[in-house]
Amino acid sequence: MSNSAQVIRPPNTLRMKVGGGFGGIDAAAIAKAEEALKAMSSQFGQWLQDEITKLELAQSNIRDKGYNAETAESLYFRAHDLKGLGTTYQYPLVTRLAGSLCKMMDDPEKRLAAPPLLVEAHIDAIRAVVRDGIQTDEHPTGRILAETLESRVAAHLG
Repeated sequence: MSNSAQVIRPPNTLRMKVGGGFGGIDAAAIAKAEEALKAMSSQFGQWLQDEITKLELAQSNIRDKGYNAETAESLYFRAHDLKGLGTTYQYPLVTRLAGSLCKMMDDPEKRLAAPPLLVEAHIDAIRAVVRDGIQTDEHPTGRILAETLESRVAAHLG
């Protein structure tokens, strides 16, 4: 009994599609992007405040219309935006606080179970750290705020 096999190796087109054939990371492009980001940094404070205004509007809608699937989802998406933008806008503490709020509200099925006072505490904390210029959790107040809120969220989810 003869067992002949033939190995066929298809071309690796994925490498070409993701830039494997272009010599790696372009340091000049990264430097150019960093310069552009630095040039925009003077606007970060206003952009961050605009995001907080959107979060406050979502909070206001909850007060006016009640805490329902629609208003909770709107709040979640505002918090999610802040989670992604906080560090970019030089406020990693906002990213951490918004991340804690998102963690509590991630599951749409359980979103309405989020304790309203804990939701409010997250929003108030985000507003306060930006107002007082507390950018990182290296600041003692920032650390205490983040750790307290995260422990409350863990207790709620646990």
